[in-house]
Amino acid sequence: MNDFVEYKSEENYAIITINNGKVNAISHEVIDGINQALDTAEKDKKVVIITGQPGILSGGYDLKVMTKSMDDALKLTTKGSKLSLRMLSFPMPIIMACPGHAVAKGAFLLLSSDYRLGAEGDFKIGLNEVIIGMTMHYAGIEIAKGRLAPVYLERSVNNAEMYNPTDAVTAGFLDKTVPAAHLLPTAIKIAEMFSKLNLKAHAATKLKLRKPYLESLAKAIDLDASGAISINN
Repeated sequence: MNDFVEYKSEENYAIITINNGKVNAISHEVIDGINQALDTAEKDKKVVIITGQPGILSGGYDLKVMTKSMDDALKLTTKGSKLSLRMLSFPMPIIMACPGHAVAKGAFLLLSSDYRLGAEGDFKIGLNEVIIGMTMHYAGIEIAKGRLAPVYLERSVNNAEMYNPTDAVTAGFLDKTVPAAHLLPTAIKIAEMFSKLNLKAHAATKLKLRKPYLESLAKAIDLDASGAISINN
């Protein structure tokens, strides 16, 4: 799709791979590349697998952009929230194959997918915004409320608690963990299984099931875009 996002099409599924430096930062270019890849997958009616580099899905938004100015941070965060809204309402199933760390927007990508598979290992998964001096944006809170186990919500959002992959399953960031060597093969097996769904019924049911959630998230994105984001360094 571009230099930071690779798209590989197979018979029943497509693999979208994020590749942007050591921490796989989520930049404007990465979001554009993911959106372009989703456009292609939607047109071709492919189940989607999204993954990263060995050891990391993403460390979050590109800090060069986030620290440039409040306006730059707001634009990138809003764009990322709109990507999550698109993923949560995407007509085809989205499987996240998380190869390691998933922090901040990396963790939100997990929460925006239909099935979350994680690699076993000494990895950190969670929302570190409060640790790095960022007041959590409204859209982030809505995404977390929609997918995290209730008892872990405030621990994750307010306290910025980080989890290993096993605990991330309990918290609600992941659905299952497997050895790292089995990550992509297992994701492909799940994609093949999902390809047997009636995809029209899947898309319609997803929108019906998530209707209140999607409406709340859309309102939160508008609220954030009005300038209600705060970085306190």
